[in-house]
Amino acid sequence: MGNQRVMQRFAKWHIWLGWLVGFPILMWTVTGLVMVAKPIEEVRGNHLRMDVPERALPADTEIAVSLPAESTRPVRSVTTQVERGETITRIAYMDGTTERFRPDGSPMGPLSEVEARLIVAEGIVGGEAVAGTARFDADDVPFDFRRPMPVWQVALADGTHVYVGTETGRIEAVRTQWWRTFDFVWGLHIMDLQTREDTSHPILILFATLSVIGALFGCILMFRRRKTRVLPK
Repeated sequence: MGNQRVMQRFAKWHIWLGWLVGFPILMWTVTGLVMVAKPIEEVRGNHLRMDVPERALPADTEIAVSLPAESTRPVRSVTTQVERGETITRIAYMDGTTERFRPDGSPMGPLSEVEARLIVAEGIVGGEAVAGTARFDADDVPFDFRRPMPVWQVALADGTHVYVGTETGRIEAVRTQWWRTFDFVWGLHIMDLQTREDTSHPILILFATLSVIGALFGCILMFRRRKTRVLPK
């Protein structure tokens, strides 16, 4: 008799927990289905990137780059390569900034809009169909980029946003329309639509805990003994 009362109490709690966490569980299932609908490489737009072979430097190339004497920024890397027919030396600093130099050592300014368009046309499938461009500072980047670096946004006719670093001269991110859909449902999945990065906050932990408890109650109730019903003849 005691076991039956306990099971009845578990059943009542299970029903109330079901009403409480039913919507979050459904949301997690649906958003999870959306997120696995396409391969992650396609979501990231990697299928749109074209392999652009690096051109070898001419044998007689002479490079002279000198940093200002007052410069104290630690250097992470120095690379020299031919880009769009021009030899460019790029110095990347440990603080994340980058500078470009010509072979004679003179500094180059930030990437121009024309250069950004050329980079996208050469590196992205359909990159020549540009619908518009916009330049963003490091502290004011669009939400679908979310990286603190100055970039050109090259919007394509199909809705894809290609971000080219104004200092790096490289394609930093490809944001397709499906990526933005994925990003939205990811925010729903982790219950963080504001930053879409916090995967450990009290609301998510609370509902996840309640869902686990409800599932445990359901497993326990599977072993509940039921009275045999005698069907009338």
